[in-house]
Amino acid sequence: MAGGWTRDGAVLDQIHDTILEGVLTARAPMPAAVGAEDCVECGDFIPEARRRTLPGVATCGPCQSSRVSRVILGGVNRRGSKDSQLR
Repeated sequence: MAGGWTRDGAVLDQIHDTILEGVLTARAPMPAAVGAEDCVECGDFIPEARRRTLPGVATCGPCQSSRVSRVILGGVNRRGSKDSQLR
């Protein structure tokens, strides 16, 4: 059941698209390559346990923490209220 001028099933499509976008956003930063032995930012040795746990890792723990604190996530506003579309 859809309301207004939308076709039937449009709300379900919107929910599906939102979930799919979230999954793809979460999977995007996952590396698949072999990790480096030295950090690309500071040059320190990356411990074997970290490289085994996170395949494709290129930074040490402290450098990765500073990278994560700088990440800004953006997305599409899919809320249906008129107020959210006017902002």
